Amino acid sequence: MAAFLENIAPFRGNGKKNDKGQDLEEFLEEYDPYKYKNPCVTTDAVVFSWSDKGVESKGPNLDSVWKVLMIRRGNHPCIGWWALPGGFINLRENLRDTAKRELMEETGVDDLPMEQIAVYGNANRDPRARVITSAYMSVVEETKVTVHAGDDADAALWCEIFCESGAWETAEDGGRKRSHFLRLENKAYELELTAVVEEDLKGDIVQERDFRVRETNQIACDHAAIIVRAWLILKSRL
Repeated sequence: MAAFLENIAPFRGNGKKNDKGQDLEEFLEEYDPYKYKNPCVTTDAVVFSWSDKGVESKGPNLDSVWKVLMIRRGNHPCIGWWALPGGFINLRENLRDTAKRELMEETGVDDLPMEQIAVYGNANRDPRARVITSAYMSVVEETKVTVHAGDDADAALWCEIFCESGAWETAEDGGRKRSHFLRLENKAYELELTAVVEEDLKGDIVQERDFRVRETNQIACDHAAIIVRAWLILKSRL
């Protein structure tokens, strides 16, 4: 099979042949990328907006009104529920470019900086296939963008975010755990979305930190967990 890349020079290593007597070109010609079943890869974007409560702008801060951009799914799975903008990568597309493209296609919001915040790969997170998603975060002043639904989203809107975090408790495995109570609200559309997300933490220097959805009301898949994680990162920087 032909090489995936046109320029393979950076991958020659020390230039020697392998145990089968193959150089890099010969190895790639024989290589079968479908020998192992490949998972699907997607991106999801948590886009926060901020606005000032008062007349005078103070920039984004903890006292700002914070919202998160949500789309309503127009197709299975989780049809009719609310989700983060996102979708599948194109084969020769970088992950950040996918996040930006999907955001533009589904919400009309374009040209925002994107920070990768986590990767979600639980085997049971999507009924269509083995799907691994790379989660991104962005922040924008609400008045600077216009939102409209597109692609397979049949609605797109801002929801004000409220998130209360419980106290840390000792888990049975010796780690720590706490619960986060998420509420997303859009009064104009009489919309209220809720979820309970549990956070597990093990280790000190090397930390295993997991967020999983325990309960959800109309928030698709594991997106409530992704939102909570992004919100905690954002709050820590304000």
